[in-house]
Amino acid sequence: MHTIVEKKQAFERLLTIMDELREKCPWDKKQTMETLRHLTIEETYELSEAILSGNLNEIKKELGDIFLHLVFYSKIGSETQTFDVADVINSLCEKLIHRHPHIYGDTKVENEEDVKRNWEQLKLKEGNKSVLGGVPASLPALVKAQRIQEKARAVGFDWENPNQVWEKVKEEINEFEAEFKPENTLQNHEKAEEEFGDVLFALVNYARFVGINPETALSKTNQKFIRRFQYIEKSAQNIDKKLEDMTLEEMDIFWNEAKKQDKK
Repeated sequence: MHTIVEKKQAFERLLTIMDELREKCPWDKKQTMETLRHLTIEETYELSEAILSGNLNEIKKELGDIFLHLVFYSKIGSETQTFDVADVINSLCEKLIHRHPHIYGDTKVENEEDVKRNWEQLKLKEGNKSVLGGVPASLPALVKAQRIQEKARAVGFDWENPNQVWEKVKEEINEFEAEFKPENTLQNHEKAEEEFGDVLFALVNYARFVGINPETALSKTNQKFIRRFQYIEKSAQNIDKKLEDMTLEEMDIFWNEAKKQDKK
């Protein structure tokens, strides 16, 4: 791997290129923090997909794209004399030192949970009015549910064991199912939606307890479905048929073939 000197040289090279692009490239000159925002979100999702695929070369590439965005924002900040990349990095370093008193101070911790609990308590001392205040409003709902639960756990608001959480999952499923019983002729769609949200929230909670990341799990299931469905599409093409002309039973045959391939 590279030495610390080589790493510094690589970073300096990136900063120099960023300065040149901002000065000479018509596209780069026009960008603002607002125009970069949606591109940064897109790059983050691409990095997420690369991580799930396990392709290290692709991960390296996507990390580079995000790195570019971070430097780009810092460059724009420097143009208004607000902050530059040194301010960004130094601010991060100070926060990391402050939030890790068990490394840079005298605080003692026994495990990961102690670290998380200290982290949240320090954030409150820094001015956060709520433990949940640090959860971005724009996070995807599944990720947001997990982060809310993790933050609540950090201050001791949590179930004691997985069995309690699983009982809550079953309770929420029963309440959701009750909204669709035949006697409920005047079905309340808003109530059913609320109960379904409770089911998802409880499932996320249980996943957290048993060490499963729900976002990762669902992403992998999405990828699996896409892979199997595309197998159906390809198989249909091989027999010169359109999916809309096939019966569900015919498509199920190809679906089961795809499942067998996955197991191999």
